[in-house]
Amino acid sequence: MSSHNADKLAEMQAILSSEDMHLLSPNSVSLFPTEIVEDGRTLEENAFIKALAVHSATGLPVVADDTGLEVEALDNRPGVFSARYAGEHASYQDNVEKLLTELAEHTNRKARFRTVICYRDNLRTFFAEGICEGTITTAVRGSHGFGYDPVFIPEGETRTFAEMLAEEKAQLSHRGRALREFARTAKLLLLYGQD
Repeated sequence: MSSHNADKLAEMQAILSSEDMHLLSPNSVSLFPTEIVEDGRTLEENAFIKALAVHSATGLPVVADDTGLEVEALDNRPGVFSARYAGEHASYQDNVEKLLTELAEHTNRKARFRTVICYRDNLRTFFAEGICEGTITTAVRGSHGFGYDPVFIPEGETRTFAEMLAEEKAQLSHRGRALREFARTAKLLLLYGQD
């Protein structure tokens, strides 16, 4: 796993454990790059940049992801800049506050989370994607999760991700969907020996 984000790593590990897969954290791998510049213009590009950098440095199979919140009324911003929407070293709270401020005058609250997974090993590179449609609340709700979870209500729900238990969120979330798609593809490749 190429992420130094402990919240994301814990969430991904919990989801993949149900698929009989285990992720190594960056702290448990020697030669892990200390800093990877995510200068891609898309989620796909950033996921690939991370996967390639870590695989090149370690020689290990790598799962990398990039996730963005795409808000319709903001022309799909923050998108690829979701983690640093309020600035390079912004906190989760800073990003949420900026989002709510920018949406204050908008009645259209439609948004979607999108996660792109890139897998890289010596033989192959492949991608998986997960999308979760929903809406943005007008105020923070809930204390679970991380990032934009306190302001995102997935389609068909009345609660934000931050009002759900981790297991409930994993069933609906963009990251859960992307990881399950990745696991299905990885198992098929192993089963059929595809390159």
